[in-house]
Amino acid sequence: MNDPLYVIAVTIGLALVSLVNRSFFFILDREAPLPAAFKRGLRYAPLAALVAVITPEIVLTGGQLASWHDPRWYAAAAAVAWSLWRPGMLGTIAVGMAVYTALRLGPLMG
Repeated sequence: MNDPLYVIAVTIGLALVSLVNRSFFFILDREAPLPAAFKRGLRYAPLAALVAVITPEIVLTGGQLASWHDPRWYAAAAAVAWSLWRPGMLGTIAVGMAVYTALRLGPLMG
């Protein structure tokens, strides 16, 4: 699949799909009506996407289930605890990364 013509065709195709997708805001004369249940569901889309991306990184190491000794488990637990105490994405990410970094670098620093 390293044929230059194939790469150019795929690039143009992806550009067209992206262009059409982003143009709907300009093409439509009025706002498209959405059911109330769909609008409520859209509120959770960013969180669902974040969970879908991060969960495999936490629970898998090289395609295998990570050991419970892995610092990622403790960082995730700390992030969940923080989120339950003080809801907010930035604080949750900051606490999780702080715990992860401290556990990864702790033995090296002391």
